[in-house]
Amino acid sequence: MKKYKNIINFVIILIITALVLYFSLKDDYQNILNQIRNLPLIYILSSFCFVFLYYIFRSLSLHSIICMIEPNYSFKRTYELVLITQFFNAITPFSTGGQPFQIYHLKKDGIPITKGTNIIMQNFIVYQIALVILGIFALIYNSIFHIYKKIYILRHLVGLGFFINTLVIVFLFFIAFSENFSNLMLKILEFILGKRKDKEERLKKWNEYIASFHEGAKVLMEDKSKFMMNIFYNILALSILYLVPFFLLFGMGEVNINPTDVLVSSAYTMLIGAFVPIPGATGGIEYGYVSFFGQFIKGPILNASMLLWRGITYYVGLIIGAITLALKKDVKE
Repeated sequence: MKKYKNIINFVIILIITALVLYFSLKDDYQNILNQIRNLPLIYILSSFCFVFLYYIFRSLSLHSIICMIEPNYSFKRTYELVLITQFFNAITPFSTGGQPFQIYHLKKDGIPITKGTNIIMQNFIVYQIALVILGIFALIYNSIFHIYKKIYILRHLVGLGFFINTLVIVFLFFIAFSENFSNLMLKILEFILGKRKDKEERLKKWNEYIASFHEGAKVLMEDKSKFMMNIFYNILALSILYLVPFFLLFGMGEVNINPTDVLVSSAYTMLIGAFVPIPGATGGIEYGYVSFFGQFIKGPILNASMLLWRGITYYVGLIIGAITLALKKDVKE
């Protein structure tokens, strides 16, 4: 059943990608392709380097948290795990496939499911905090310089995305540090389960997860320097990823491009993708890129940079993740 769903997701990605390519190229395909062909290799390589730096800093954050529970866990294994996660995130709606795989993979490496879940949740918390910090920066920057004047609907969606991400952090912190809130969630879960036969078993698992989550959160917060370092790793990772379009646009002749405008536009684009229930947010991400970057980039350069940016930051990660997964014998059923 899971393989069948993955095939459907692949088909959806292919169809939407074909549509994106068609609408991106249909009006001026010759000039767009010329922009891509004439882009110096150094700028493409720089973009690839930044994407791999993004993976490295995400790995440093995850590895730091894993080592709190399993000190001998190697960075190489963590890096492979992050790469494979790109594949599962890419083929599932809202990038929901990566975290279950991470928990499964950690279990195969000898880390119990409860502790593995705790590790992934702690990593998710620091990532969300970094996402919100950059979101705050982007919102403040735009409120001062007003670089997006004509896209009111998308700006409201960005604000909503920022609110949802902030709400997620608040929810996780309440679960991690408030026993009363955890008990409330337990009662809600108990009501939802009703008279199911596996009710007691599910409630028991919930209690185990929460207990492990409480323990891990306390450990994470006790070492505040490590906690702040992990947030810094994720801020650095996201900032590096958000700056990839800068190299592509600069290489295509946009020498006056402002790196801060690029970072903010990328942050807004990724927030828009959070609302697209399609694997990889395909279609929505591209539309967000063209809308936000289109405020200061015009002509074939806009679509050419979008196609290259999407290929480097999404499709390359999907392919590398799939290859890494295929080469790792220990993750095969």
